[in-house]
Amino acid sequence: MSPPQPPWNEIVAYIKQLRKPTVHHLLRCAKADRTMLVQPRCGVGSHERMEQLLRQLERDARPDILTLTIDSYTRLLHFDVVADLLAHNPDALNGYPLVNHGWQRGRSLNEAVGIPLQIRHGSPDGRQLFETALMAGITAFEGGGISYNVPYSKNVPLATSLSHWQEIDRLCGKLAADEQIYVDRELFGTLTAVLMPPAISLSVTLLEALLAAREGVKCISIAYPQGGNLVQDVAALRAIPRLMAQHLPKDVEVFPVLHEWMGPFPRERRTADALIFYGALTACLGAATKVINKSYMEAFGIPSIEANVLGILTTRAATSNIFKFIEVSEDAVNDEMGFIIGEVNELVAPVVNSPDPMSAMITAFARGWLDIPFSPSRHVRSAVLPMRDPTGSIRLFEFGNLCLSKASKERHQIQLGRFTSHKSFDHLRKIQDDMFYLCNIDANTERSGPAAYFTETSR
Repeated sequence: MSPPQPPWNEIVAYIKQLRKPTVHHLLRCAKADRTMLVQPRCGVGSHERMEQLLRQLERDARPDILTLTIDSYTRLLHFDVVADLLAHNPDALNGYPLVNHGWQRGRSLNEAVGIPLQIRHGSPDGRQLFETALMAGITAFEGGGISYNVPYSKNVPLATSLSHWQEIDRLCGKLAADEQIYVDRELFGTLTAVLMPPAISLSVTLLEALLAAREGVKCISIAYPQGGNLVQDVAALRAIPRLMAQHLPKDVEVFPVLHEWMGPFPRERRTADALIFYGALTACLGAATKVINKSYMEAFGIPSIEANVLGILTTRAATSNIFKFIEVSEDAVNDEMGFIIGEVNELVAPVVNSPDPMSAMITAFARGWLDIPFSPSRHVRSAVLPMRDPTGSIRLFEFGNLCLSKASKERHQIQLGRFTSHKSFDHLRKIQDDMFYLCNIDANTERSGPAAYFTETSR
């Protein structure tokens, strides 16, 4: 029998008396000091193993923030399946089932380390998980009504998930207004993770941020996925504070976050380590406040503790002043940033100019004015098709019904090159290679240019 829930005043008192910094405090300090926080992903089913994992990561790698990655069954509210697995085979769970373990064990984990915890999950309905996290004293919670629905779920209406997340944001607003407890609400701009055009990622997180701010949320982290081209990624990260300043109230604090490469990972150790280091350098050059690191075992499944430690240390190494000599073309970054900001403003215009943003958001996705590539959801069109240009930047090959101007569309077409419009161009083969862009970066390949993507009869 699970213990009764503590009363609200006891939860608030417990959060306030915790003898360690909150995620919000660390983000604020890092932003002020122009430093970058490092955070790994981690989550296992067994409570004892989860505590051991957190303690060892703290001891051996000293990350700034630690994670409770939640299992897939909890994300889908299948708590009966979780209960059965905990009883018979907890190692079969791909994350920590906080709701089933309960708030008391959550507090035990929170008190086991001096580093603050964040919840990462992927649920279109995170309400019960969020309540349990608060009872455990955890005040950093990732997700949103779009970003934790359409990349993961097939048939959850946006109206449903947006409503669920509105309740979570409203509770965050109440904590901020009444208790000066600031929950860090990180928004998952990674979306479907592969070949994500920056303007689409930032449009979704901007709209989720708008809804959160309307409910009183004061601390918002905007996560962006590393795409692979340094100029484009740096430009996207630097665009985040500018875009949010245009659209959010001045009292909302915003923190840019980079997710290191989320696409197919190289199996060769040296390439994997290089890719982790490259992600961290990208985050530094883009002035990210936090980076979510990877490990060299990414291609093989859940990493060992040792691999996770090395991923943290490799990421941390890139933040050293030794590498301050590394620069990126400021002119190129500013040009790209201008394009990204302009496209985001075009995409979000039907929503931000509406008196009812949530309804306008649902309508925009239904009509394809907003869209996400490679989504399993029936509630977005997924009619857009991204592709890399010759520099490796991610552009749009097919626009669907996106609310972009003629000038923006023409720019993408020019950047991709005219060869992509040829009737014999094998765009599916090109997109497949684009997905494995950084995975195969050190591999020998015969493909050396556009000619590789035409059928034999057309050459």
